[in-house]
Amino acid sequence: MNDYTAHETAVIDEGAIIGKETRIWHFCHIMPEARIGNHCNLGQNVFVDNNATIGNGVKIQNNVSIYNGVELEDDVFVGPSVVFTNVINPRSFIERKDQFRKTLVRKGASIGANATILCGVEIGAYALIGAGAVVTKDVPDFAIVLGNPAKITGYTNEEGTLNA
Repeated sequence: MNDYTAHETAVIDEGAIIGKETRIWHFCHIMPEARIGNHCNLGQNVFVDNNATIGNGVKIQNNVSIYNGVELEDDVFVGPSVVFTNVINPRSFIERKDQFRKTLVRKGASIGANATILCGVEIGAYALIGAGAVVTKDVPDFAIVLGNPAKITGYTNEEGTLNA
């Protein structure tokens, strides 16, 4: 018996580690070496790759792929259609699986809808990434970043109060 809930259309490969009271919704795919913590919520059409790590209390909205090398610490929020990458210079005709770059999203950070997070960056604890932002470099703890490329426009606190 599973300690998590998954919709009947979700594909969960044998070997995936999924924590207690996690909910996995329609059309998700969890790969065999994925690790997902307790009390998470994965919206419709979420993909979690091998060697991706999701902490406790993470909320991932619809249409997000958490690729190999992405780590989300506890209490992270990922808005709908956020894009993570894992190779800096992809080519369809060159396999670069040995060049995946780790992306780390620290505790309590929030990423707005349709943001793009380039591989190899670290998003600091409780940082706030605005909707549609393109993050190309590290984001400090508590920073608010907006735009393309994302730039610091202010700072927030653990509760998300805007101090821009």
